[in-house]
Amino acid sequence: MNLQLIAYYTLVRKEISRIFRIWIQTLFPPIITSTLYFIIFGRIIGSRIGMTHGVSYIDYIAPGIIMMQMIMAAYGNATSTVFGAKFARHIEEILVSPMSYHTIILAYTSAAILRGLIVGLGVTIIVEFFTHLAIKHILLMLFVAVMTTALFSLLGFINGIYARKFDDISFIPSFVLTPLTYLGGVFYSISALPWFWQKISLFNPIVYTINCFRFSILNISDVSISSALTAIMLFTAVLYLICFMLLKKGIGTRN
Repeated sequence: MNLQLIAYYTLVRKEISRIFRIWIQTLFPPIITSTLYFIIFGRIIGSRIGMTHGVSYIDYIAPGIIMMQMIMAAYGNATSTVFGAKFARHIEEILVSPMSYHTIILAYTSAAILRGLIVGLGVTIIVEFFTHLAIKHILLMLFVAVMTTALFSLLGFINGIYARKFDDISFIPSFVLTPLTYLGGVFYSISALPWFWQKISLFNPIVYTINCFRFSILNISDVSISSALTAIMLFTAVLYLICFMLLKKGIGTRN
């Protein structure tokens, strides 16, 4: 077997083992949080709102909640893993090994993608207790789920590289990612916003991920799907290049 494939498999297996070893921290909390979202926003508040784009409110927010939890899981996994490796100083062993930078990035992001997808599956099962969604475009749904978790795992990788203390890994999720998620159309349609705020929302990458995912399930979207897919792939490619350059220059890892 190719040396890089062996290294990739070993690092991914190590990270997956960590995810399942502490499952009560990595997999369980998003499911509990999502259950509360569906009870409060879906049942209690949603019953008073009525239809949104021809579907019930709980059906409308379900894809957004699934995507939101996948984003947070993938991002959090990559950030904590990279920072943990720096904190324990075993990232130095990885960097001086024959592993290529591409292998390191792909291994860490693959594990984060897997955690995001497992969380997404768990939340989807919870959704079925509150509503019954018929997936319209399953291949698109899988593609968007993988690409979105890849995008935010790369973003988490960057955060983990730059982080110098534990507070640094919670700053972006708390003050950037969470606001962008709530303003990304999870609980409302951006078409309901005034014209100016609709245009501002288009600068939020999470708008595109949520709308693509919602379209794959409900056939409903506030943005062009082709434009959204292009934006997601472009963001992912740019973040991958940034991760590669950071490792190559040793920023945050060798100084």
